[in-house]
Amino acid sequence: MKHYLFTVILLLFACIAKADVIREINSPDGSIRLVVSVNNRLTYSIFYKSQQLVSPSEIDIILSDGKKLSDGLANPAFSQRSNKSVIISPVPEKRKQIPDEYTELSLTLTNSFGVIFRVYNDGMAYRIITHFKEDIQVKDEVADFHFPVNHQVYFPKVVPDSKMDKYHTSFEELYTVQAMDSISTNDLFFTPVLVAPERVPKVAITESDLEDYPGMFLTGTRSNALRGDFAPYPAEETESNELYSLKYVTNRADFIAKTKGSRVFPWRVLMIAPQDKDLPANDLVYRLASPSRVADVSWVKPGKATDEWIITSNIFNVPFKSGINTETYLYYIDFAKRFGFERIMMDAGWSDNNDLFKITPGIDMQKITSYAKSKGIGVSMWTLGLTLEKQLEPALDQFNKWGVDFIMTDFFNRDDQKTVQLFYKIAEACARHKLMLMFHGAFKPAGFNRTFPHAIAREAVLGSEYNIWSSKVTPEHNLRLPFIRMLAGPLDYEPGMLNNATVQGFKPHSENVMSMTTRTQQLAMFVIYESPIQFFAGNPSQGFIEPKFMEFLGGIPTVWDDTQVLDAKVSDYIVTARKKGKTWYVAAMTDATARDLTIPLDFLEAGTYTATICKDGVNADKYPADYNISTATFSKKDVLKIHLAPGGGYVIRLVRK
Repeated sequence: MKHYLFTVILLLFACIAKADVIREINSPDGSIRLVVSVNNRLTYSIFYKSQQLVSPSEIDIILSDGKKLSDGLANPAFSQRSNKSVIISPVPEKRKQIPDEYTELSLTLTNSFGVIFRVYNDGMAYRIITHFKEDIQVKDEVADFHFPVNHQVYFPKVVPDSKMDKYHTSFEELYTVQAMDSISTNDLFFTPVLVAPERVPKVAITESDLEDYPGMFLTGTRSNALRGDFAPYPAEETESNELYSLKYVTNRADFIAKTKGSRVFPWRVLMIAPQDKDLPANDLVYRLASPSRVADVSWVKPGKATDEWIITSNIFNVPFKSGINTETYLYYIDFAKRFGFERIMMDAGWSDNNDLFKITPGIDMQKITSYAKSKGIGVSMWTLGLTLEKQLEPALDQFNKWGVDFIMTDFFNRDDQKTVQLFYKIAEACARHKLMLMFHGAFKPAGFNRTFPHAIAREAVLGSEYNIWSSKVTPEHNLRLPFIRMLAGPLDYEPGMLNNATVQGFKPHSENVMSMTTRTQQLAMFVIYESPIQFFAGNPSQGFIEPKFMEFLGGIPTVWDDTQVLDAKVSDYIVTARKKGKTWYVAAMTDATARDLTIPLDFLEAGTYTATICKDGVNADKYPADYNISTATFSKKDVLKIHLAPGGGYVIRLVRK
């Protein structure tokens, strides 16, 4: 009897083992190994040089009619291929030529589901595919991320609005740092999220190619795992009726999306960084996004712009009353022309928020646009998202008549399927009208800027504007953004504050807005933070007083031929080198700790370089507006010795002779 039972147990284990189907693929350089396991569940594991980074994590999708991917795992079919190509970016926030090299494993199931896996030298991604003739309704998706150890996690926790459900957020939060097993299912956070092991590579989790589907939030599990969470489909909506009104959901359906039956779903992306400096240099999200749907992008003109909203148009040394009026905007046009900016922004207040055709008294649009054109300066306009949605085509026609080349649209605060669809609708309309576009109060880009190169950047960041009313924008926060938020695509932080304070001396002040950094860190942000359209949020009246500084700032490009992150540590410091033509810019930023860094210039090409340097002044630790501009000569054999004050920065421009 015992022998019989033993035999039965062996047969059961044999059946189970036989049912397991394992496939492995490696990154092109062999450093990353993906293991896909098919039994009663579909899971994947990730290894870096034999070290396990991600333990078995489940993939599934469940339709409202009961069909699910995991029901078709009995007879999986696999195919494999490799790719080695180069993507040419028309609006290169990191580099113009982007190597796209990966190993791909496709899993096809008998029940019209499948999964595509890709392994790159700097990460792994997967996406679900379906092949149904009729439309489908997705009840839920299982996107689990399990780890073998209880790592620290950097995550932006959603702070719910008392009037709205938990899926409403401006996507502007500080990064909380906690042990993974202390994060509960009640903690909802948006991506990117950074998992930070002590001894193995860091892993950033996000998504790419988000289309016709809700964005992926994450929650904790009180264990060594994070789990995807998706906003249910909006069944009923209403308007908030406030200064900046938005549409919010009052009732949600019991499914997350209704969509085409034959389609690919968004990529679930895990970026893998053996060194901290590998994170800001990673452009995996861009590589995974759908190629451009805009045939001609010759009209897309990146560059720098002024913005008056943060300082509330509070200029000085002028013979007129400053504010939202014609004289103030003409002044901004003169400032832009003087210091090499491409355009000005007319931010919130130029019209009635709820009607883009009700121009604010005191504004002469014809005079402003004619003067800007005579100076070769573009005009950009802010819009409320809800209003733009209602007046989309007539508003874009009017912008074309005024000669406006760029619009910002704001206050969406959602990423459910309806909102994602709206973003595509607005981007397609702007492409037809040849208008560049930026979303504020919005979810991360997730590769949108590759598919629509005129959608040139995205907010989705706690940036300069928070200096108006809070003490949240600390040097430490600034030193987390390149390693987390920037992984999802260009960000609109709006640097350039010319009123600078120490951490101890900082106070939120709406009429005299200051930064909790040195002047030079504000300058360094124009190099380190990626955005093909950089907004200068400082006071132009102060800028006119300091022309040498503003000429340096005005000359910084916003798109780049190449990028190298030379040295970095999450939350602490970063040194980034970017190239445009024959010119390199090297910029550094530190948190609230003063630092001395040594940076070899061996990345330069051979030759002699004329350098212009802007660095923290000797008294910047107590008077953060103190800086020094000097010149020197360097070659690739030289080494930079950089001293950074607390909250400090450094920028050097190297022009090859």
